[in-house]
Amino acid sequence: MNDRDDGPPADRRTTGQRSAATPSTPGPAPDGQPEEQPDPPASPPVADEQPDSPAAPPAIGEQHDEHPDRPAELRQIDALNEIPPGRDEAGAGPGGDRTREGGAGAAGQAPRQRDVTLIEAGRALAEATSLEEVFTALASLDSPAFPLDGMAVFGVTEKSLNLLGRYGYRTGGGRTVRMPITTDHPATEVLRTGRAVYLPTVEEYRERFPTTWRLAARKGSRSWALLPLVSTGRITGVWLVAFTEQVEFDGALRNTLVTLARLMSRALDRTHTGEAELALSRGLRSSMGRGASQYRGMTVASRYVPTGGGLMVGGDWYDVIDLPSDRLALVIGDVQGHDLHAATLMAQLRTAVHAYAAEGHGPDAVLSRTSRFLTSLDEDRFATCIYIEADPGSGTLHVARAGHPHPVLRMPDGTCMIKHIRGGLPLGLMPDEDDYPVNVLELQAGEVMMLCTDGLIETGGHDMYSGWVRVRDALSPGPADDLEGMADRLVQGVVGPVTENGEERLTPRNEDDIALLMLRRDTGAQHPVRPVRRILITIEQDQAEGLAEARTELRALLHDWTQPDQVDTAVLLASELLGNVLVHTDQSAALMASVSGEPGTRTLRVEVTDSGDELPHQRTPGEMASSGRGLVLLDILSDQWSVRPESEGKTVWFELAEDSVTGDDAGPV
Repeated sequence: MNDRDDGPPADRRTTGQRSAATPSTPGPAPDGQPEEQPDPPASPPVADEQPDSPAAPPAIGEQHDEHPDRPAELRQIDALNEIPPGRDEAGAGPGGDRTREGGAGAAGQAPRQRDVTLIEAGRALAEATSLEEVFTALASLDSPAFPLDGMAVFGVTEKSLNLLGRYGYRTGGGRTVRMPITTDHPATEVLRTGRAVYLPTVEEYRERFPTTWRLAARKGSRSWALLPLVSTGRITGVWLVAFTEQVEFDGALRNTLVTLARLMSRALDRTHTGEAELALSRGLRSSMGRGASQYRGMTVASRYVPTGGGLMVGGDWYDVIDLPSDRLALVIGDVQGHDLHAATLMAQLRTAVHAYAAEGHGPDAVLSRTSRFLTSLDEDRFATCIYIEADPGSGTLHVARAGHPHPVLRMPDGTCMIKHIRGGLPLGLMPDEDDYPVNVLELQAGEVMMLCTDGLIETGGHDMYSGWVRVRDALSPGPADDLEGMADRLVQGVVGPVTENGEERLTPRNEDDIALLMLRRDTGAQHPVRPVRRILITIEQDQAEGLAEARTELRALLHDWTQPDQVDTAVLLASELLGNVLVHTDQSAALMASVSGEPGTRTLRVEVTDSGDELPHQRTPGEMASSGRGLVLLDILSDQWSVRPESEGKTVWFELAEDSVTGDDAGPV
């Protein structure tokens, strides 16, 4: 509001008319097109801004935006936070027509079950550390659709194929089995041509390889497949798989075998040449730990899921660091890449962050120094990171972000919203750039802050849009006192098969790891805390862009408000109060907005506090006046408002009741 005059504090407790502007709720638009639509995320909505990325039209309805020039990232977060609960994630992306493989009905049951089994076998292969574990993982595929009889793996030398191991065949008394590459055998043909050999019948085997088919016939197998095992662009082995029944090697089965051969190649690489890498990877993973930790006022839960890449850990990491004065630091990050080099850089970055934190540096300084340290290690890699310095006693969080996905705030009533955190570039991109602004938040009793890497959002073929819907729907249910159960439910909802309408739906294997941190402010009360939604935002004089952030978060707080026109009213009044502080004082403005009560009869209370001495009073602006209307709007549009002097400064507040209507039902003001 653009008025600031001397005079006594105003005190108004009247119910006046409020705007009856056209509602703008998520969902299908009525007849006609809306005036404006926010751009849904074409680039990751919870990562850093990508202003050059095209924005696709929204699929969740329309939202009038009276500030179309605000940053695209805030418009995207606004659209995400207002997706209505319960929306089917499969249709939540831009375009609204995301479907799953396999379809519905009995026709899709067999392929679906086969794919579920294949995913489980693939996960076992990704962690296999010996040839025996490889065979055990593949043996789990034995089923009527995959009637496994036996397997063998041949290694390649310059002149021969050597039998490395077998499953379902006699061991041969420990004798070494070598086969010259000139032998008329399907395995040598695979080696010569680089292509798989499929033999669906005994007759075809006998016709194509008359010299050696009797060796295979002794076991009584009916069909065979032999596939190349490829590593670093060359064939390093051949995999033989035999079937007890005659099978048709159709496209689906061939794709399955090719996929398994690729996974087996990676597993064998680790078995033969990657023991040291695997030992390093296991050590890094165990050093991060798992589970919940108590910190006299806060509880932390953590998870790490190696969903791909073969190593037990990649470039994702998290840490909880004890700081002096009973404070703690929470760190989550993601180094570019999923190889051993990424894991090694990650370990070095963890050490650097620990060292800088122990020296007493603040979040911005920790990120700046770590960015320069990463550049000294590798100029071609970058990393994203969030660093939080938390005071468990007061719930105060000092947050700095370097290109990482934004955190998610879960309120006591289960409402989840993406919490926009101002940030800088990823670590290692511009080592001389020190612009990592520190965001000050206060975690309320019963609130949970969730930090994750992008693997949690994108695993299973999702983008940042539909992945957010899935994460939100898994995070919202249940009480906040079971933080471990919430973490398990969240991870299971992302990486595990889920049941939908009585049918099992897949979550395809993804080549990215997942790191997860969850921080809860404990209540310390003997009785349940009444669910209250609350946001706290501080806007400095040199951070005018904070006005757009405040409007975005206020809309998210009121995402399920019964009367959409009141949401616009609340945003308008809050903007006036904040703008008044920034324009007419040299102080920072602190916004507190809370929602209390039961749905349908709730009350919104908004308070704006500054440390200035001048108290506002209401006046009557002229028709051409450019200011002075703020208190007039408060008087007309709010149910109650007042000015409260503080020990230092003042607080201007207003309330809106959800069940109220505009005065005399008179229509627009």
